[in-house]
Amino acid sequence: MSSLPRPNNANPYAAVSPTLSRSPSFAGPYGGSFSGGANSGSNTNNNNLSNAATRAPQIFKRLLKFTQMDFEVAVWEMTHLMIAPKKVFRNVYYRKQTKNTYSSHDPAFPYLLLFFLFLTSLAWSFAYADPSFSNIVRIALTFTTLHCLLSSVTIATFMYFFVDRALGPGGWLTGRPGTGRRRGLFSNVGPQGESELEFGFCFDVAIRAFFPIWVYLYVLQFIFMPAVASHRFISTLVSNLLHLLALGHSTYVTFCGYNTLPSLSSTQLLLVPPLVIYTVLWLLATLVVGWNCSLHLAPVLWGWGGLRKRPGGAGTAGPG
Repeated sequence: MSSLPRPNNANPYAAVSPTLSRSPSFAGPYGGSFSGGANSGSNTNNNNLSNAATRAPQIFKRLLKFTQMDFEVAVWEMTHLMIAPKKVFRNVYYRKQTKNTYSSHDPAFPYLLLFFLFLTSLAWSFAYADPSFSNIVRIALTFTTLHCLLSSVTIATFMYFFVDRALGPGGWLTGRPGTGRRRGLFSNVGPQGESELEFGFCFDVAIRAFFPIWVYLYVLQFIFMPAVASHRFISTLVSNLLHLLALGHSTYVTFCGYNTLPSLSSTQLLLVPPLVIYTVLWLLATLVVGWNCSLHLAPVLWGWGGLRKRPGGAGTAGPG
């Protein structure tokens, strides 16, 4: 079979697809791909402008689409948040290249964490509270809404305004020259095309930073509660160490999250000063004052559920 004649110096791929010879494409680790070249940057900016108004509701559109949620990835993230938090945020770069956003639109992680908190609330309710239906519901709602969701939203809001102004371009802690970036809760493209902090990403970091707190204070503290809830020095030492590990691990997860953003600098300020403060407070509470965190702070976890006994069997108590 003879091939059709082709003019000299003609692109052999032009007749098939004029876009094949423009720029190479690269595949991300999660199946996505992005292309390089000069044209890709302009196309991305155009997509930014057209999708800026529609990016915010995407996660809300998937709240009830459980078949589209990747719970396997959520379990993987929970595991590595405890052993290697940096790996959890490595896909942020590829998500930015493929979906033009730093925040995750998959609510699988919050759903799974809320489910674990609900199971934990049942354990605390039956162990230390009056196991009535109203108390169980009250403690479950307190664990899921007040302790997890409300605290994550509050911390995310604070970090969104603080980190952007303190560590971003023109930040008062970095001294870098600013570019007059546009503000907006769900936008991530400034007037010069520079990426800026997203509120959705701040929420992703905040709710993932809550997971180590759940492990140390909601699970491990519950298991060791009969041993740590006493006025003995060894009990105070272990109890306060659990709280120090919870706060330190959560702070490190927060640092790993914001450290992935190229627009931020001096992110170590989110890690070192808090750890120093936690360590000083731990030394004062443990060695100087002898203040047991489990005795004074653990009842807050039960959500004012009408405690029928204190940890370690030290009498009864009214509503916390």
